[in-house]
Amino acid sequence: MSFDQISLQDKQEVLIKLREIKDAFAARNWFPGTAGNLSIRVGDYSPEQFYFGITASGKDKYINTPEDFLFVDQNAQPVEATNQRPSAETLVHCEIYRLTGAGAIFHIHSVFSNVISEYFWHRRSVPVDGVELIKGLNIWEEEYQLEIPIVNNFAHIPSIIPEITESLNPIVPGIILRKHGVYAWGANAFEAKRHLESFEFIFEYVYRLEMLKKGLPTE
Repeated sequence: MSFDQISLQDKQEVLIKLREIKDAFAARNWFPGTAGNLSIRVGDYSPEQFYFGITASGKDKYINTPEDFLFVDQNAQPVEATNQRPSAETLVHCEIYRLTGAGAIFHIHSVFSNVISEYFWHRRSVPVDGVELIKGLNIWEEEYQLEIPIVNNFAHIPSIIPEITESLNPIVPGIILRKHGVYAWGANAFEAKRHLESFEFIFEYVYRLEMLKKGLPTE
């Protein structure tokens, strides 16, 4: 299916949902300094061909404008005439879509995802010991020992891609870039949002627990 064959209604639905998610995350102060990016896939999917709407590069996500989003293909290339550039990290979205077939990917730069990524960098994953909210990640096994992957971050975005390809765990709908932020995905926008919220709770819980173990303040 070419992009032109996707209905206008389907494209508009993606743009509406992206704006709703952007506003919800902005209300939580999850977009410091224009950081973060959101995408939702549209139309049919195969690993070799897909399309998605994504936040434009360098935009203030605390306000709404007609230039907040654009559509790109599996190679991160715009598929409509536009003056906007896709997020610098669109290639990361492309790889996650290719590997998972997800319907939506949300990325934020939160304090806890940054801190926890550095704290556990020596083991390349965040250990989660039976926390109840792993159910929000569709993991229902009681007292499950979860490992959330952490990958290295590079200013040269293409260098990140092999790290994601190697580290992605099909059981875990997310990955952390060291000292950068978390990517979470799901079959649709609702699921990706639920996963991101679950990760954020887990990161804060694990951090505070580690501080308590050391007898240090948690604030």
